[in-house]
Amino acid sequence: MMHSDEVRVAPDVAELLIAEQFPRWAGLPVRRVAAEGTVNAIYRIGDDLVARFPLRDAQRAQLVAEAAAHREFAQVSTVASPVPVGLGEPGHGYPLPWSVQTWVPGALAADEDPGESTGFARDLAALIRALRAADTRGRRFTGSNRGGDLREHDPWVQTCFRESEAVLDVAPLAEMWGELRELPRHGADVMSHGDLIPGNVLVDAGRLVGVLDAGGYGPADPALDLVAAWHLLGRGPRAELRRLLACDDLEWERGRAWAFAQAIGLVWYYVESNPRLSEMGRRTLDRLVHER
Repeated sequence: MMHSDEVRVAPDVAELLIAEQFPRWAGLPVRRVAAEGTVNAIYRIGDDLVARFPLRDAQRAQLVAEAAAHREFAQVSTVASPVPVGLGEPGHGYPLPWSVQTWVPGALAADEDPGESTGFARDLAALIRALRAADTRGRRFTGSNRGGDLREHDPWVQTCFRESEAVLDVAPLAEMWGELRELPRHGADVMSHGDLIPGNVLVDAGRLVGVLDAGGYGPADPALDLVAAWHLLGRGPRAELRRLLACDDLEWERGRAWAFAQAIGLVWYYVESNPRLSEMGRRTLDRLVHER
């Protein structure tokens, strides 16, 4: 288990819930997808659909909001993304609401690393430009996750430093954060995916073909989606992404700050429960330290 409060859904329960609540899909094969996600258990329904069962407490209103964000993201994304098609209810011992989306083909970037592909960097730049150009409809960042004030993440980052003593050289990382957290903000909020990590990006032959988990799509710091530069790209393609997005020094450094705030929590938290995700965080931190 990745979380102490994790809720599990067995394959037979998933199949029963799908068949009972969505009879039109009864009889289609239901199979668990081995994925690195930390939020949902994923089950394919036939060839074209996927059920997402939350691993931790989730409210129906939250899933409704996420579905709306997915639909809005799909309208502006330059590549394919899942479209919500149904919302399920608790049952058979599984206590949470759950959702059904369309299936988007492609290999996860966590499995087929596109980090040295300049073409992928160009695709990523096109996506981020399209998101930034989308209408915020007057909305501003109001959440508690990444995308607002860097300094509000101090308590979490300090917790991560304490928990990471056995797995990371914390002193230089703490010094880095001390600088990054002070970076001033400039620029109005723009629409952002908010979580462009390898497990949410689909590739084919080194090119971007899809983006998953857009439930957090919304207004945020323009630098937020730049986390992809360090999560997904090697040095050369990273420079190409920066060139195409015309990032100035401040925006680029704030992108480093958001990537740091995310990566520092991955290494220690998932070191035993999800080693690949922990290693992803370690790789991102290494790039942040050595490949500015």
